[in-house]
Amino acid sequence: MYEIISFLDMAETGDGINESQAGADFSRYILDRMRQLEERNLALREQKDRVEGEKRVIENQKLKFEREARKLRSELERLRVGPMIVGTVVDVLDESRVIVKSSTGPRFVVNVSQFIEEVIKPGSQVGLNQQSFAVMSILPAPKDPAVFGMEIEEAPSANFTQIGGLDSQIAEIRETVELPLKRPDLFEAVGIEPPKGVLLHGPPGTGKTILAKAVANSTEATFLRVVGSEFVQKYIGEGARLVRELFALAKNKAPAIIFVDELDAIGARRMDGATSGDREVQRTLMQLLAEMDGFDARGEVKIIAATNRLDMLDPALLRPGRFDRVILVPAPNKDARASILKIHTAGMRLDDAVDIGRVADVTDGASGADLKAIATEAGMFAIREERTVIYQKDLEKATSKILQKEKVCEPADLVQQYI
Repeated sequence: MYEIISFLDMAETGDGINESQAGADFSRYILDRMRQLEERNLALREQKDRVEGEKRVIENQKLKFEREARKLRSELERLRVGPMIVGTVVDVLDESRVIVKSSTGPRFVVNVSQFIEEVIKPGSQVGLNQQSFAVMSILPAPKDPAVFGMEIEEAPSANFTQIGGLDSQIAEIRETVELPLKRPDLFEAVGIEPPKGVLLHGPPGTGKTILAKAVANSTEATFLRVVGSEFVQKYIGEGARLVRELFALAKNKAPAIIFVDELDAIGARRMDGATSGDREVQRTLMQLLAEMDGFDARGEVKIIAATNRLDMLDPALLRPGRFDRVILVPAPNKDARASILKIHTAGMRLDDAVDIGRVADVTDGASGADLKAIATEAGMFAIREERTVIYQKDLEKATSKILQKEKVCEPADLVQQYI
């Protein structure tokens, strides 16, 4: 009896141990299962976010492709439309009807498309439908590409420090061209109109063009460069049209500076007995005179011109109002020649014994271009002897070579042909 009770007690004690162990195992199982479910849930959320992101990317690509498709369809429809006829508006009857002159010659009363929002004026170029001749678009005014090619995009590298012996000329051109563009308030305070133009004249190679380049570099104005011979055209009226378009471009890009080199090519004195070609040049000159000081104000458009033959120019060009300053750019004197040589030899390796003053003494009558050529030729003499230092003898030999005037001996029979 006592053993049975002990066994039951032991059995009861063993069942309690098994139940507590089973409960602990079940709790661990539940915790593991919950952790697995949470990890699974987290993975599903990440997958959901990734799928939504891909969905947004695909939707954006879809919108992009739809826009490109619409753009391509509209471009295809535009290319399928036939070409339009170029016409000129002669008169405007009302808001929806105008009189146009087509490129073929006849005039028509046509309708205006309701999609045109700009105001149509007589003289405007328009595009006409081939079948109905209705005005479909307004075209920009025609421009000569040669005029746009006259504009200098990048300012020249020349500056006033690179010009020697022309201090008074530099002061005059700066106060005539540069000062009115930079300080117009000074002229308003004094109560005078600023000068409109400068004419530079003098022998060849004295620095007229480099003065204009230095002005272009020192100002922020649009710089238009043209050679006078470019205005001489084959057909009647073409030269005058170029002059008009040049000044129109300068007004649109004001403040602007127009530099006319070799002005005597179109500004020669007008004569009575002239050929047809001379008369066309005179028409171009008259258009230039009208643009320089005509009915319409020039505004902030300054003119610089250069010539070697002041005696050939027409008197109408030289009067105040067109060229307010006529500046002589003379051949350099001794001090000016020394200053010019110092400028051109500043970047060269000169020997300590080099005397620039001696070179300036023996170069009487030389221009600034000649002095630059002397400095370059002296460097060439040093290069021939594989040296990097220029000696006095190099400058002397270069001076003799550049300034020596060799006479060409022509055969006597050839000379007799022109006697």
